[in-house]
Amino acid sequence: MPATTQRVLSIIPPMTQLNTPYPSTAYLTGFLRSRGIDAVQEDLALALVLRLLSRAGLQQVAERIAQMPPALQSPAVQFFAQHGDRYLATIAPVIAFLQGRDTTLAHRIVGRTYLPEGPRFASLDVYVDDEGGDPLGWAFGALGLTDRAKHLATLYLNDLADVLRDAVDERFEFVRYAESLAASQPSFDPLAGALAAAPSLVDESLTQLTLDAVQTHRPDVVLLSVPFPGSVYAAFRIAQTIKARHPHITTVLGGGFVNTELRELAEPRVFDYFDFVTLDAGERPLLALLEHLRGERGASRLVRTFMRDAASAEVRYVNMMEADIAFAEIGTPTWDGLPLDKYLSLLDMLNPMHRLWSDGRWNKLTVAHGCYWKKCSFCDVGLDYIGRYEGASASVLADRIDAIVGETGQTGFHFVDEAAPPKALKALAHELIERNTDISWWGNVRFEKTFTPDLANLLADSGCIAISGGLEVASDRLLELMKKGVSVDQVARVTKAFSDAGILVHAYLMYGFPTQTVQDTVDALEYVRQLFENGCIQSGFFHRFVCTVHSPVGMNPAEYGVELLPLPATRFARNDVGFVDPTGVDHDALGACLKKAIYNFMHGIGVEDDVRMWFPFKVPKTTVKRDRIARALEQQQR
Repeated sequence: MPATTQRVLSIIPPMTQLNTPYPSTAYLTGFLRSRGIDAVQEDLALALVLRLLSRAGLQQVAERIAQMPPALQSPAVQFFAQHGDRYLATIAPVIAFLQGRDTTLAHRIVGRTYLPEGPRFASLDVYVDDEGGDPLGWAFGALGLTDRAKHLATLYLNDLADVLRDAVDERFEFVRYAESLAASQPSFDPLAGALAAAPSLVDESLTQLTLDAVQTHRPDVVLLSVPFPGSVYAAFRIAQTIKARHPHITTVLGGGFVNTELRELAEPRVFDYFDFVTLDAGERPLLALLEHLRGERGASRLVRTFMRDAASAEVRYVNMMEADIAFAEIGTPTWDGLPLDKYLSLLDMLNPMHRLWSDGRWNKLTVAHGCYWKKCSFCDVGLDYIGRYEGASASVLADRIDAIVGETGQTGFHFVDEAAPPKALKALAHELIERNTDISWWGNVRFEKTFTPDLANLLADSGCIAISGGLEVASDRLLELMKKGVSVDQVARVTKAFSDAGILVHAYLMYGFPTQTVQDTVDALEYVRQLFENGCIQSGFFHRFVCTVHSPVGMNPAEYGVELLPLPATRFARNDVGFVDPTGVDHDALGACLKKAIYNFMHGIGVEDDVRMWFPFKVPKTTVKRDRIARALEQQQR
């Protein structure tokens, strides 16, 4: 079969982002087209939400609720039942507003009488001041009409998501849909049971959307890219539908979840749904697979591919050693075929960096494949997406940017690198400025000394609006243990350089790292307080450390003073692994305090106070001098 007659459909399965397409299908479609292959794409994550959150969809939900005994109805469901007419009347206008098609509706939304306000709106009550003032004034000030309306509309959609979960499908969430069925799940049984159960309204909607996509595109091959555990169940439902109605279509599973959690796949039942499962960067495995399907390559010459052996019915992994496609030659991602005018700009978390993830449509682009540092002990440094570092020239990257802007008409870019290399960013910034390419961009970096004030100003001139980076544990002892390659003083100077250049700075922070004591945690919060106080960072978030089997901690726990808990035998997914930390610290209790503190720091509250105020139990006084960060910044000025 000639390549030009082999049609490949790449699908984004529910649930991923709703404000912009997840980039995997855009990359694969662009690459396949560059090789003369007929490739198309669909975003069924967005399509499913738009179908459910429509007048017709909510009417179906109301019919289900009418059959529920009142005693089984959650507060969200009861509120929906009482205000069903208002939800049916407002859902289409709210969706249009969040799609940017009717911005004037913001005036009615902020009046607080237009939307039915269910249980999710109770979160606003904690912000009303003693005199009954504006509950959102602290966040948006006297202006910010559209932002206020987006936040209220997002709470409205979250109420409806709760209704869908409580009345229609107990697994439903906008992002982590049925996540527990797949995340680090050693047995396929829970997922198999869910797939064998009677379909919910959500399943029925997804089935129809799948059949519509197949009817529209008539593919020979369907690729399902699953970046997160929360998109696995829906991907299997899509494949199940295709196998039931169109068994001649070849189904292929890949993506970030597969690359991290299915590396030991031995479960034959997976192949009742998927013909092939591929690992790591998809370009080379897909070329080999498509050649195989055209009869041009034997099965023994596939690349990084799982399949079910026809004779033994057992899982077989085939990996003919063949060079990957160079990053500079993977082509330009394309969003052709995706409904760019229908994505929803949401404003959920009132965090200046997190809102970039959910608000606005960003063209996602990678500056380089992998991570140039690849030493951090908490990271999957041995896997392809981290360990194989490869870049492209500034001219190639700028060409891709120009092509994407020309195709989409949108100039916002999110560089999705694990850590964008400073040399590549510097070269790209010069290229963009020389071409007069007018874009806005943001991305993730390492806070290393290469990012001088001059470089920060150059990046700002090229369109950089925000930068995130890992400060992690904010402790020089622990930063050295985790091989982060930075110090707290260095982070202070680099983040201050970005901030002074007018770039928003977000710090990724971590707690619960091996051997981290209560004293370490209190000291880390003091460092963070001073970073806010000195204008180094404007945003931050504390994450709980998770040990994975592919990280240096997971592979060599003794080096980090911990003991791994026994891993169950697996035939399906494996990633997270429990461990015993001899410190015995209650990191969960500390974590709640850290998150509360940083949330307030972001809004200028408590920045000058003793950090012990955030802990409702006794903790030691910080050992960090109150002018530590200020002195580090003074040293830079000298």
